[in-house]
Amino acid sequence: MELFNTKSRIIVTCSNRLSPYVELDVTELGFKPVRVFKTGVELEGDLSDCIRLNLNLRCASQVLFSLKTFRALNADDLYKSLLGVEWERIIPADGYFSISSNVSNETITNNLFANVKVKDAIADRFREKTGVRPNSGPELNGAVIHLYWKEDQAEIFLDTSGETLSKHGYRKIPGKAPMLESLAAATILATRWNRRDPFVNPMCGSGTLAIEAAMIATNRRPGLYRSNYSFMHVIGYDANIYSNEFSLLEKKVTDAPALRIIASDISEDAINVSTINAGIAGVEEMISFKVCDFAETEIPAEKEGVVYFNPEYGDRLGEEEELQGTYKRMGDFLKKECKGYTGYIFTGNLELAKKIGLKPKRRIEFYTSKIDCRLFEYELYAGSRENKE
Repeated sequence: MELFNTKSRIIVTCSNRLSPYVELDVTELGFKPVRVFKTGVELEGDLSDCIRLNLNLRCASQVLFSLKTFRALNADDLYKSLLGVEWERIIPADGYFSISSNVSNETITNNLFANVKVKDAIADRFREKTGVRPNSGPELNGAVIHLYWKEDQAEIFLDTSGETLSKHGYRKIPGKAPMLESLAAATILATRWNRRDPFVNPMCGSGTLAIEAAMIATNRRPGLYRSNYSFMHVIGYDANIYSNEFSLLEKKVTDAPALRIIASDISEDAINVSTINAGIAGVEEMISFKVCDFAETEIPAEKEGVVYFNPEYGDRLGEEEELQGTYKRMGDFLKKECKGYTGYIFTGNLELAKKIGLKPKRRIEFYTSKIDCRLFEYELYAGSRENKE
């Protein structure tokens, strides 16, 4: 089984509601999606394609390469089917592997039980064919095998990513309640920002939105910040393929000397964290950081750009009451100080959003974790509506 020269089904997974933005990334790379669904995109390709996808995708979670589909009514069926896979030609005997799964079968009450059955099948196959077996455990730093099992239909994948692609590798200090990097990138793509006009991010927190904006504007891909993937621990892996793809990433980076990205926060600690994270990402010089109340954030004059807020949502009643005034102030700031720009507010509290006091042009649906969120878009006219149109 030479996986690097074998075409199969590839599933690029993502958080719920991010698949349209994964599709954009995938299409930009020259792939033609076979299917797009709520939490992923389906393609066809080989493991060399998976290397390229892993290094380039901004909004994805995992890149899964299908090894086998089969019918399984219960754990015994699962074990027997997986015992027939030539694992000794996929995982090195002196290597390491781990199991992940997504299981919905009435005979399985705990996913970990299904994971153990997969591990046992792999280990027993190795013992039968080679007399030795690779080590296994929970860490995702070696080969990763993923089981998808719904009712009586099962599919076993090589998870070519390992650790999730949702984290882009530069954020060593996360800060308070940070937005996941893949979500941040997707919301910026949703704004349709032209990557030339200013991007202003008051309440920047740990700087994720400003950093992702800088990365998008200069075509810096997440693969630049990571050096270990599951595909590196599979038999047949050619390090030259990875090196060539990584070199292409470096060559694709462009300069944007005239671009202004402005990020502010009232917390000095937040700005310090943002500056460190931006430095790791290599975009610190592109971003103007300032400690100040959001109402004092610089808005470059005579420009059309984006002003993007990601305020707190208020987990407790007292916090929510206090935030009502903050949300109203954000609306006032956008209306009075950001004329000519397009304003965005991302929130998971739709009641608080009513306090903004502006009528949104678009309400774009997202999730953060399991919280139903909206990215509200506000067109902030520089003059009269008639002049703007």
